[in-house]
Amino acid sequence: MPLPDLHLVTDRTACPDLPARLAAALAGAPPGRVAVHLREKDLPGGALLALGWPLLEVCRRRGARLLVNDRLDVALALGADGVHLPAAGVPPAEARRLLGPAALIGVSCHGAAEVERARQGGASFATFSPVWDTPSKRSYGPPQGLEALAAAARLGLPLVALGGVDPENAAQAYGAGASGVAAIRAWLAGPDPAGAVERFLAARG
Repeated sequence: MPLPDLHLVTDRTACPDLPARLAAALAGAPPGRVAVHLREKDLPGGALLALGWPLLEVCRRRGARLLVNDRLDVALALGADGVHLPAAGVPPAEARRLLGPAALIGVSCHGAAEVERARQGGASFATFSPVWDTPSKRSYGPPQGLEALAAAARLGLPLVALGGVDPENAAQAYGAGASGVAAIRAWLAGPDPAGAVERFLAARG
C-alpha cells in the first residue's frame, strides 16, 4: 500500500474536541492518502489510550491510518497501523517485529545522518524537520531548508516534510523530494480543516 501523502499530527491543547475536528478534516479526503499521528507527549499511557480510541474510530471510518508517536504499548493496545519513533528510540526493526510486517514505522529525523540510520534500520519513512521555522521545532535549531531536505531525500528513504509546512508551501517540499508532508497547526488552528486537507492533497497532485 502506498505511503500516505499527508500526516496530521495531533495537539489536544490546540483543539477542545480532537475526534470531531479529525472527522471534519477527513470528510472529503480519499481513503489511504492521510495518516494521523497521535502525539501527546505529556499524557500517560492510559490517558493516551483513551484519547486514541475515538481517533481510531474516525480513522477507520474515513480510510485514514493511525500511528502512535513513541508509545509502542499504546499502538499495540489500539491495534494502530503503526508507530512513529524518536531518532534515538526503539530501533525500527524491533518495532516492526512487535507490530507486524504491514505496520508503518516512522522515525523523527533532523539531519541526513539520522535519515541514513533510519533507512538502514528498516523504517518505512522518516519525518525531516524543521524544514521551515515553526515554534514547536525551535528547540531543534534553525530550519533545515529545502536544500537539506533534497539532500536527505536522495538517501532513498521516503521523507515527510515537517515544520512550518502549510498548504501554500507544501508543493515546494514535494519539489525538493519529499514523499509527504506533515502538519499540526495548519489543520488544527484554522476555521476550515477539510479545506486545509484538500489544499494539502492538491499540492501533491
